[in-house]
Amino acid sequence: MPERQESTISPRKQPKQARSSELVGAILAAAAQVLAREGAHRFTTARVAERAGVSVGSLYQYFPNKAAILFRLQRDEWRQTSDVLHGILEDVGSPPLERLRALVHAFIRSECDESAMRLALSDAAPLYRNEPEARAAKASASGAIQSFMREVLPTATDATRTLAGELVTATFAAVGKRFSETPRTPEEVESFADAMADMFCAYLRELGHVGHGRE
Repeated sequence: MPERQESTISPRKQPKQARSSELVGAILAAAAQVLAREGAHRFTTARVAERAGVSVGSLYQYFPNKAAILFRLQRDEWRQTSDVLHGILEDVGSPPLERLRALVHAFIRSECDESAMRLALSDAAPLYRNEPEARAAKASASGAIQSFMREVLPTATDATRTLAGELVTATFAAVGKRFSETPRTPEEVESFADAMADMFCAYLRELGHVGHGRE
């Protein structure tokens, strides 16, 4: 069956009963498997439905097109990443740069553990990256980074904090993706994360003189 060309990536309806929730869960689980195995370019609603053991019609009750399914997978991934980011950066019981180091390690490990899925989602991004829902999802992570920069660089200018936040965010996205494209051993992951954290911490110390020692 050919893909339906619709502009929206919003779900057609939300499941209200346990059976409907199970159906949506099965569709999303199948979609994740198809995406990881086939990649974004061969991802179709027909393949997802077949993998989930449901009809394409049942799938279309909840998702209007393949972009809606892919965005749901991406949104769930963003939400999980955002929860980790907020949980680490907002833990004021730890020194700021110690939190940043913990975030780097968590991010790099996650990128490598889920590399097939994340690389495929990156390839699928043009289908939905300009949609309002996509911009809103990214705004949460950006806000957490900027809040952290205000804490770690209290005497810096707004322009300096904004630049620092954008640099850290861009480095996470670009370097994490490239590093995870090649299979890595746990030792390589830890070594790389340490080096990346060292780089960020040295940069922020230079900007704000926030302390020394290995956080």
